[in-house]
Amino acid sequence: MQELKIPTHVAIIMDGNGRWAKSKGMPRIMGHYKGAEVAEEITKASLDLGIKYLTLFAFSTENWNRPQDEVELLFDLMKNYLTEKKQQLLELGVRLRFIGRRDRISKDLRRLMENLERETSKDYKITVILAVDYGGRDDIIRAVNKIVRLEVKDIDEKTFSHFLDLGDIPDPDLLIRTAGEKRISNFLLWNLAYTELYFTDLCWPDFTKEELIKAIQDYSKRQRKFGRVLDE
Repeated sequence: MQELKIPTHVAIIMDGNGRWAKSKGMPRIMGHYKGAEVAEEITKASLDLGIKYLTLFAFSTENWNRPQDEVELLFDLMKNYLTEKKQQLLELGVRLRFIGRRDRISKDLRRLMENLERETSKDYKITVILAVDYGGRDDIIRAVNKIVRLEVKDIDEKTFSHFLDLGDIPDPDLLIRTAGEKRISNFLLWNLAYTELYFTDLCWPDFTKEELIKAIQDYSKRQRKFGRVLDE
């Protein structure tokens, strides 16, 4: 069996919750409940494998266009799940961070996010980044506005990256997208410049640790050149 090259940072577009639920004759929200459980299992699997950073695309800037009742249920699910799992996150050694806009979400959820970031910031083994109300273009625009406001001069790539939501976190080595779609959907546009992409037809609720390992096996076969010519 080929030796796995464990990526430092894995990002996942968790797609297909609604389609999974519909295929089973259930309301769409049930797919999101199952998807939250899978996110928890993949966090544990990433911890076991030695992945240091896991970024999960939970809610995009475009997801506000979904029916209002579904959006409200999604945020209620997120709030309840994070509240229930706080102690488990601490015991597992999970540091939690959130990226994206915070001005359009409720004050109580925003307060919960801030508290979780503070309370999980010590003695951690893995950093899990949840992208909530996140869009790659919005991330870049907000970074530019920060730079203009602070009147920062002599901008290079490293300086600019510091103003993005991921800040000093290493760019993702591997991006996984579920449910058969083959696009990045406005996710981490700057940070994915040299990320290896992996697509699977499985909907997110059917994604398992074994499927994560399969994606890493595929990643392990690739040569990451970053524009260089490597000796054959």
